[in-house]
Order: sequence, then structure tokens, then C-alpha cells
Amino acid sequence: MSYQVFDTTLRDGGQREGISYTVADKLAVARLLDEFGVGFIEGGWPGAMPKDTEFFERAKTELDLRHAVLVAFGATRKAGVDVAADPQVKALIDAGTPVVCVVAKSDVRHVERALRTTPEENLAMVRDTVRHLVANGKRAFVDCEHFFDGFRFDPAYTASVVKTAFEAGAERVIMCDTNGGMLPSMITAAITDVVARTGVTPDKMGIHCQNDTACAVANTVAAVEAGVEHFQCTANGYGERPGNADLFAVVSNLQLKLGRKVLPDGCLEKATRISSALAEIANIAPDTHQAYVGAAAFAHKAGLHASAIKVDPLLYNHVDPSVVGNDMRILVTEMAGRASIELKSRELGLDLAGHPDTLTTVTRKVKELEATGYSFEAADASFELLVRSELPGADLARPFTLESYRVLVEHREDGTVISEATVKVRVRGERVIATAEGNGPVNALDEALRGALQNHYPQLKTFELTDFKVRILEGSHGTNAITRVLLDTGDHNRDWTTVGVHENIVEASWTALVDSLTYGLARTSAPA
Repeated sequence: MSYQVFDTTLRDGGQREGISYTVADKLAVARLLDEFGVGFIEGGWPGAMPKDTEFFERAKTELDLRHAVLVAFGATRKAGVDVAADPQVKALIDAGTPVVCVVAKSDVRHVERALRTTPEENLAMVRDTVRHLVANGKRAFVDCEHFFDGFRFDPAYTASVVKTAFEAGAERVIMCDTNGGMLPSMITAAITDVVARTGVTPDKMGIHCQNDTACAVANTVAAVEAGVEHFQCTANGYGERPGNADLFAVVSNLQLKLGRKVLPDGCLEKATRISSALAEIANIAPDTHQAYVGAAAFAHKAGLHASAIKVDPLLYNHVDPSVVGNDMRILVTEMAGRASIELKSRELGLDLAGHPDTLTTVTRKVKELEATGYSFEAADASFELLVRSELPGADLARPFTLESYRVLVEHREDGTVISEATVKVRVRGERVIATAEGNGPVNALDEALRGALQNHYPQLKTFELTDFKVRILEGSHGTNAITRVLLDTGDHNRDWTTVGVHENIVEASWTALVDSLTYGLARTSAPA
């Protein structure tokens, strides 16, 4: 079998709310998809979208694809127009791609109500367009829009569109669940029926599924199991409404669960990295709970799971995470038992197996702290500091000792709000006082503390606060509620998260800030 992995992130995926690719973005996405090993990259609609026209023009000189070929997307000729005179069809040819995919109406209701033409003219539009593309040296694919809905309403007409496309020279005819309303059993039944009606073998057909029933991936896999060898997906499931079939889930299921070789060797293990890179280009936060490639896809919280994982990681992982370039993580929460703490510590490079008393102490402290509102599952840095502080002979030196801090917030007559912080600390035997202003109390504290420490720890200049999350804990109410703060910090090499909890939001922030700087300094080389 020779599977065709057809990616339409740049066309269908770009219809997701919030995504707007520049031409440079589209070129970058194409390079990543090619690296992942897809066979076809649908670049857009030349002639209809100026950016897409520019993309295809620049792709001729700026893209050097190893695995994929570019595909131009468009529509069949307009009703009543000679195909050679249709400017949109001409733009498809001028795009210079070896493959052209045209969308055709296959639901007779859409033919009559949307196109406002006759069923016979619609067939002629398909026939003329495919013949014209083939005559101009193009490989022609035909997307049968609303295929499954049309087939359920009038199977004879939908089958006639399929036959017409193949008789005109189409290489593939793709069955599109455009409204996304199908279930796997419906997909399989329709394929069986259309094959019987047309005599076309399923390996010549293709599948394109939207995710309105949350079944796009399952429907795509069902079609492949029914004999279809061409499937269309988008990276991370991007697309209109709830999206499309997720490329990474589909290829992982086919290759790992069904043993179908759909990607070149060495490509599947790039899935997690490429998924994240494509999310960055789309300016959409990666879905941490996305199957296979999400940060939480192989994360385990319950102590029972951890006990089994300690014996054999595959007991609670459906595949080895490394085959898709992901990692297993142990989450440390109030549910954690000794096995969870031991595994998480080992993940961070700390072996507690030979220190049973320390393991007991850390497990007890985690449960106690989590009961007061701490959350270590998202704050690995604070957890690591806790473990290091309890290890026998711990060499974790706090970079300073706090004498006091003070924060003032001034609302001025002109409406500006200024925060000022003063910290008094002892650093290597020296008493240091520093004051700084900021756009908020936490920013002011951060600036003041850095000012007090920078002469002793110049590497602080590379640390940057990247995110600040505040949550009022469940069960607490009003302005005196308990607050949890998560602080994300990074330097040139890594990112880390720390946590603080207190009734006072400034104190909670201070705790997270101190942990952040302590962790970062412990991870860098000793100061000069």
C-alpha cells in the first residue's frame, strides 16, 4: 500500500478563528510539514486569495521540499463558462504546482440551491475542469464537498459525481464530511455503498473529515481501515468551527496502532516538536492535553499509576512517549504517594531510592503544602528546591537572607499608578538595601530584589519573568481569600515555574519570586 498523507493546514487549517498566516508564515509552515514527511501540502487558493498567489510564486524559489509536493486548491469552472476562459482555473494552472485539488459539489441540494444550476451542468463542470487540468500536465484531485450528507440524501447522484471525476482523469476523489456530522459507522457504510455503486476501489478514494462530532480522527481512521489510502488532515486539528482531523493523531494511530507505514523513517518522532513549532507560528497556545503530542499526553498524577510505572513505564502508557518525541511526566500533587515522589525526583535528576527517610519527609511535606493550597504539578522548580533542601548533606544555599521588604502603591492625581518596593537583605555577610519602582507591586519587588543581588550574582541579568498567574483558591471568598501565584521564568537555556500561596497576594508572589531566583541561580555556574 502507498498512503498519501495530504496536509491542508495552510488552506483549511487557516480558516480557524484567530489564525491569519502571513506569506512568510506559510513558507515556514510548509518547511515544517515537509520535515514531518507529509506527501502533499495544500498551499491555498491562488487567484482567489492574494496572499496565496504570492505564496505559490515565492515557493518556486524559496522552498526546497524533500518529501512533499505542493498542491494548489480551487474550484471547478463556473456554471455556463468555458473552462479555458475561467480565470480561476487559469490561476490554478499558473500556480505551477504538480497537483491541483478542486472542490466540486456532490450534494444535489447544494447544486440546485447554492450553485443554482442543474445536476447535469454540475457534472459537466467537474468533467471539463478535470480534463483541462490533466491536459495541462496536472495531477487532478477532486474534493467532493458535502459528500456524506449528499450520499445519504441522494446516493445515486453523489455516486455519479465520483464516476464523472474518475472518467475525466482524476487521480483521487476525496469524500468530504464538510459539515462534520458523521460517525465512524456512517463513514464505513457510505464507502462500502459507493464502491458497490461505482465499481471504484476504495484505494482510489480519499477522506477529509471535520470535527463537529469530535470524531474527525476516528472517522479518518475508519476510512483507512475500509481501504482508503489518501487522507487529508491539518496540524493540531486546526480548522473552521471545531476543526479538522488532527494530523499528528491520525498518523500516530495509523502507524503505531494499525502498523500502517504512512510516514518516511525517522519522521514520526518529530511530531511533538513540530506540533509545538506550528502552534507558535499560528500564535495559538499548544493544547497541553492533545493526544500523543500534548505536554500532558503522558503525564501521570495518581499514586497508584506511579507505583506501577516504577515497575514498568508501559504499564500505564499506551505507547512509548519517545516514538512521537514526547516524554513521560510524573505530576506531584496531594494524590502523590512515595512512588510518585521518587519517580518525579528521578525525573529531575535526584535519586531518593537510597534515602527512604528523605522520601518519607518530602512526601509528607508535599501533602501538607498541597492541603494549604500549593500546587507542585505545574511548579517543578519549587518541588526540586523542596527535595534538595531535605536531602542529607544538602548543599542548596539560599542566595540571600531576607531582613524585610515593603511595597507602596501610589495613585497620583493625574491617574497614574506607581508601585515602589524596598528590600533589605543579607548577601554573603553584606547588608544590602535596594529600592525600585515598577508597574505593579510584583514588578517593583522583582526589580528591587535584583538590584540588591546583581553585584553578587551578575547572571540575574539573563533571567526574565515570562508569565504571572494568580488564582483564588476554591472555598475561599472575598478580598481576604487565599491566593496561589505561579511564576514562569526563563533564561537563554531553559524555563522554570515556581509557586507561592498566602492570604496576601504580595507575599504569595514574593515566595514564588524567591524560589524563582534561587532555582535559577542554583542552575547556573557559580558567580565570579
